Amino acid sequence: MNAMMAKQSSIEIGGRQVKVSNLGKILYPATGFTKEDVINYYIEASSVLLPHLKDRPISLKRYPDGVEGFFFYEKQCPSHRPDWVTTTRVSSRREAGFIDYCVMNDLSALVWAANLADLELHTFLHRAPKFEQPDFIAFDLDPGSPANIIDCCKVALLLKRDFERLGLQAFPKTSGSKGLQVYVPLNSRTTYVTTKGFARAVAEQLEKSHPELIVSKMKKSLRSGKVLVDWSQNDEHKTTVCAYSLRAKEHPTVSTPVSWKEVTEAKKKGNPALLAFDSKEVLKRIKSKGDLFEPVLKLKQKLPKFATPSPQATVNG
Repeated sequence: MNAMMAKQSSIEIGGRQVKVSNLGKILYPATGFTKEDVINYYIEASSVLLPHLKDRPISLKRYPDGVEGFFFYEKQCPSHRPDWVTTTRVSSRREAGFIDYCVMNDLSALVWAANLADLELHTFLHRAPKFEQPDFIAFDLDPGSPANIIDCCKVALLLKRDFERLGLQAFPKTSGSKGLQVYVPLNSRTTYVTTKGFARAVAEQLEKSHPELIVSKMKKSLRSGKVLVDWSQNDEHKTTVCAYSLRAKEHPTVSTPVSWKEVTEAKKKGNPALLAFDSKEVLKRIKSKGDLFEPVLKLKQKLPKFATPSPQATVNG
């Protein structure tokens, strides 16, 4: 659509009329990527994206004036939402009472959120109503300049090695920004107390073994030239960017599941571009590769009994 398009219309999705407006509005000025492009991306990616969103409370991250304008997080699902947008109530530790988070369980809800310029999809690690039971452990590998995603590849491969020693499989994805993320699916009965303690122990042990490369503490002054292994995301009150979510960067990059072969190849060649994917590239990957992150939803694993939440726990023993 062009700039002369009608300011507001609706599209039919699953028998529902979803209102959309200002579809020609440019949200990514560097590339001319419009709100219509955002909506179309989420529609085309929905076959692999929706299973990762199902029953997960979501924080909306809205960019009403595009990626170069202001943004805001919206935890409380807007009161003007259609009655078919599902919500789930979560207790708040910072405020009295509860927050009713949106849940994107179908395409109509996803398109409704995209029309609000909710470019990024940030979900919890658990599904409703099991708010204290994470489905996986997530490690966010964040490079401190001049370190980059290639250094994150080195750390990710160390994680993979250590998890294999524990009989666990792990799966990588790009953050869609400058880093890499590694997920360990559990899909079994556990708690955040266990997973957060384990994640912290893993990060601290890696820092001890590779102090020149890795830091486990959040203090920014410690990160220069190193990779922060952020274990703190494993918390019932925190969200992380969902697989296949757009990112609000200069280009419409995507948090993209990748194979360990791709991670190894990028490390070998030292080429960060090998792990940078925009929306068009991701849609092509979905057609050719399917959902590389599907095992994160289905694979059942248990942490070893000795891997209890203790600062002294290690993964290299």
